[in-house]
Amino acid sequence: MKIRKNVAVSDSGFLFNPLTGDSFSVNPIGQTIISSFKENKPESEILENILEEYRVDKNTAEKDLNDFKRMLENYKLID
Repeated sequence: MKIRKNVAVSDSGFLFNPLTGDSFSVNPIGQTIISSFKENKPESEILENILEEYRVDKNTAEKDLNDFKRMLENYKLID
């Protein structure tokens, strides 16, 4: 997964899609996922980073990652 080139992403977790005018704020886990997508990390590595950084079980982390990815796809923020 890769964040679309036209989407602006700030270090504070603010996303802006200039094509639609939509803007979003994400929580710290969302920021980790967005940063990882920008670096073209594989999902398995993103999942491992979430498990190391946050106190969450693997099933919850997988579900949250998949839900977040679907949300980004629905808003056309990732390719």
